[in-house]
Amino acid sequence: MKMIRAIIRPEQEAAVKEALEKAGQVALTKIHVFGRGKQVVQLGPLVYDEFPKVLLMAVVEDDKVAELNRAITEAARTGHVGDGKIFVSPVDEVYTIRTGERGL
Repeated sequence: MKMIRAIIRPEQEAAVKEALEKAGQVALTKIHVFGRGKQVVQLGPLVYDEFPKVLLMAVVEDDKVAELNRAITEAARTGHVGDGKIFVSPVDEVYTIRTGERGL
């Protein structure tokens, strides 16, 4: 299993969620965050280098990673600096709290 974390522009959230639903991924965790990277805006003496982003997280089977990566990338891409990042990490175990069941 893998954990996919996608940090995207807030205005792309609806498109990314729709793309993930079409790819069969319904379960998501969403967190509103602020990010800092290559995107910088300077207005006179003010420098803005932290911007609102949305962090979407999903745990998926290994064979779904490429499909979801493609869906996120296509839906989130605007072609401008600050479109976001996708991180993929291994997940060793998953448990359902209510039932104690192991696995997805």
